[in-house]
Amino acid sequence: MKLIALPGKDSKNLDWGLRMTPRTRAVSVKQLPEKLDMKRGRLFFRELESCMNVERPCIVLDCSRLQEMDPHALHLLLCCLEGAIKRNGDVRLAALSPAARQAMESARIDRLFRIFDTVADAEESFQRRIAHTLPHPPRSCDEREQSVNAA
Repeated sequence: MKLIALPGKDSKNLDWGLRMTPRTRAVSVKQLPEKLDMKRGRLFFRELESCMNVERPCIVLDCSRLQEMDPHALHLLLCCLEGAIKRNGDVRLAALSPAARQAMESARIDRLFRIFDTVADAEESFQRRIAHTLPHPPRSCDEREQSVNAA
């Protein structure tokens, strides 16, 4: 929070207002290499660990150069996500090729990631506030009593 003069007010007048300014989150963007074999995957993960060793890491992986989404690449993505989640953060993917997206769907890990068409969209997604919704509407007292009586 910082003190700023409101428009139309004279600073000599000492009539200051408080205005909340939203803090932006630091987002790290990392480009995946064209090919991710086991050796390159380990090197990439070591480089990425410096971005993950913060509270609530926000990481965007730019997949535009990635040619093939083989099992090593899928494993690397899961390791990155796990590392971020352990620190209460998230990893988002950007610019996946149709073949890479298909490989993720086949392995059924596409549901674990938020995937965006562009890096800019993925970065911006960390700045937006997300409305949390309840998966089920709250039950009334009558419904709770009926379920207890049924048991």
